[in-house]
Amino acid sequence: MLSNRVTYTFLFSAFMFGFTSLSNHGAVYGKSYGLPDFTTLVEKASPAVVNIRTTQEGNTPQANMPGLPRVPELDENDPMYEFFKRFFPPGGNPGQGPPRQPPSPRGQPPRGVGSGFLVSSDGYILSNHHVVSGAGRVIVTFTDRREFTAKVIGSDQRTDVALLKIEGKGFPSLKMGDTSKLKVGAWVVAIGSPFGLENTVTAGIVSALGRDTGDYLPFIQTDVAVNPGNSGGPLLNLNGEVIGINSQIYSRTGGFMGISFAIPIDEANLVAEQLKVTGKVTRGRIGVLIGEVSKDVADGLGLKAASGALVRSVDPDGPSGKAGVKPGDIILMFEGKKIDRVSDLPRVVGRTKPGTIASVRLWRAGKSLSLKVEVEEMAAQRTANFTPEPEKPVVTVFNWLGIAVEALPIAIAKKLKLRGGVVISSVKGAGSSAGLVSGDIITSMNNQSIQTVKEFSSMVGTLDRSKVVVLLVRRGEEAFFIPIKP
Repeated sequence: MLSNRVTYTFLFSAFMFGFTSLSNHGAVYGKSYGLPDFTTLVEKASPAVVNIRTTQEGNTPQANMPGLPRVPELDENDPMYEFFKRFFPPGGNPGQGPPRQPPSPRGQPPRGVGSGFLVSSDGYILSNHHVVSGAGRVIVTFTDRREFTAKVIGSDQRTDVALLKIEGKGFPSLKMGDTSKLKVGAWVVAIGSPFGLENTVTAGIVSALGRDTGDYLPFIQTDVAVNPGNSGGPLLNLNGEVIGINSQIYSRTGGFMGISFAIPIDEANLVAEQLKVTGKVTRGRIGVLIGEVSKDVADGLGLKAASGALVRSVDPDGPSGKAGVKPGDIILMFEGKKIDRVSDLPRVVGRTKPGTIASVRLWRAGKSLSLKVEVEEMAAQRTANFTPEPEKPVVTVFNWLGIAVEALPIAIAKKLKLRGGVVISSVKGAGSSAGLVSGDIITSMNNQSIQTVKEFSSMVGTLDRSKVVVLLVRRGEEAFFIPIKP
């Protein structure tokens, strides 16, 4: 009996010790697990967030009637069907069937719905380019139902940023945050007008930073619920500061699926500053088409890491062509800024003032070298396509590489300004798996240039068949590094 009592006492003490430990542990880490209260943040920020309606020329059957929110066509099995059926039925009476877009009366211009937010008390508003693009009239509505007609100061399609202006003073505005301090896992809040439902608040966390979905933007990825109509609204940190402009969602249905993207506010501010002064954005260019550097390519070329931007083609009349940049070069640094990912280069170059003599560090044939490139203003993009004409020379087959090659015709070499190389006449096996196609021109192998089929055959004979072979390939005007794993 005494033994049982001692046992119970021991177990109870152990339980209480464990409970105390868990409580202390929770106290130590309570800040990590606690849920924030967004009420004060929303009360302060909401007055500076506006609903944006736009009108365009022409008629469409999907246009909204004045004063009615834009609502989607939904299937009866859609989880939002009942919601819109109840709150936005045709005719304005609950319970009368699925939501439909009301027909546009003859002559009534179509309308779009988005969001925006004031960045200054004198009426400057940030939103998305796609919200105001092609708009004939832009109407801004505040939470207190005041309405203003806004002027589009300028908008930039590449970054999807637009700057608007309404006349007046003393408007509520939001404070800009520091995106360099933003961390994955941080709480964030979005305010906007999804489906025309003005000043809707949603919250979540930052899922990723620097997400590449465009040439000029390292997007902020979140799990904040964003839907059509949220575009152009602010993404706020817990201090109520803007750290992004809600811009895109990833969706297979057209609705929110747990992934949304916001334009970092520091990037948006750079664009807005130019729009405010000149009404447009001026960017630099150096006249190259670039691609990613894979790990296999980096290993095969002697690079310490899979970083930089592979030059796939060069505009011969552009800045890089004049400076001596060649297809197959890997750009490692531009104006002292390291190029970690291929998407870094267009951002760095785009921000560089036209006329700047920029220093560029390259990796070519296993060595590092530096060049000077004069940045010019970006104009309309030019593309060049070229397909080698079919020839019927002697074909040499390399079964273990899965390719057959032939001599490079002189006419094609002159057209592409190549000193030599071999043309792939057919491909299978390892070569096909690597991505090679007939008509590709091999100009180097493992950093060694190739002039003729004989030279190529000699190099292949010295290869270690258990190791990856890295080929520099020209495909029309573009160059690729393609690793072949035998």
